[in-house]
Amino acid sequence: MAIKTSSQLSFGDISASLRKCKHTFFNQINNLINWSSVEKELCIYYPKGLRLSGKPAYSPLLLFKMLLLEQWYGLSDYQVEEEVNDRITFSRFCGISMDNSVPDHSVLSRFRTALTEKKALDRLLTIINNQLSSHVVLVQHGAVIDASITPTSRGPKGKKSYNLHEDGTISVSHSYQKGVDQEASWTKKGHDLYYGYKRHVLVESKEGLVLAVSTTKASNHDGAHLPILLDKVSLKAGSRLYGDKGYSGLPNETLLKKKSLKSAIQKKATKNHPLSPTAKRFNKLVSKTRYKVERVFGNIKRWFRSAGARYIGLEKTHTQHVMEAIAYNLYRAPNIILKGF
Repeated sequence: MAIKTSSQLSFGDISASLRKCKHTFFNQINNLINWSSVEKELCIYYPKGLRLSGKPAYSPLLLFKMLLLEQWYGLSDYQVEEEVNDRITFSRFCGISMDNSVPDHSVLSRFRTALTEKKALDRLLTIINNQLSSHVVLVQHGAVIDASITPTSRGPKGKKSYNLHEDGTISVSHSYQKGVDQEASWTKKGHDLYYGYKRHVLVESKEGLVLAVSTTKASNHDGAHLPILLDKVSLKAGSRLYGDKGYSGLPNETLLKKKSLKSAIQKKATKNHPLSPTAKRFNKLVSKTRYKVERVFGNIKRWFRSAGARYIGLEKTHTQHVMEAIAYNLYRAPNIILKGF
């Protein structure tokens, strides 16, 4: 028997509705987002709901809302299952009737894996952003690009073994313990080494809402991913793109001209060619807008308790990054609207 949401109230729902609950944020989100269009997109991948062996069919929208709760409150799959069971506001937001069961953590984990395999989340980010644009929450005055490191705790702690051959030569081999994320890589920032991935984002230049996300190994250079992010969005001709010195160079400047975008990428000094006073003033002006992308990274880490990669593998880490972007945009949307009044 399929478990699905219903507009018909049970006796348990009627009784629960009499209790006072703090659900202002969830009401704001439900007023902003037309969930039927999100559900329609999800049903492209799961026309009859998500069916798992030995489990009933759960509505993909229900599971997607549980993933959002997981991000907003920094919960694991186990914890969000418990919270939806315990909290009336959580179960109402997910559309679960009081007399229906809550999907367990294994269902949620498999659902996220299925979304990852079908590469569905980038499309969902676009759909939700389009709805925010219709409410004038997301207005593209320009864009800012940057990248941040997502470290993983599953780094290599390998041992070197030395083998002496009969001819007198010595070969060195590395062995790693089980559980190492072999798709991640090392990078250096300042004086510190990090093992993990890199989150490349394009954000709107006024409010700093996330427009597009790309994920790579930590060792990948920032500047090479400007074309990938620009291909994921449609910036208006004449929009200004802000970036730090890591994105400077002829290839990116040529790309921006080709797309009819104005460059606000900071100038970079080269050997025997120091920055002129004009270039220094330009860089200072760019930094007044470019900081907004740094705020995105900091807020995601602080609000959602996102200290690093939750999962193993590049694709699953990209899923984490996109879900955090969707959750971040929705989390900030009500306050942006209130600020406009």
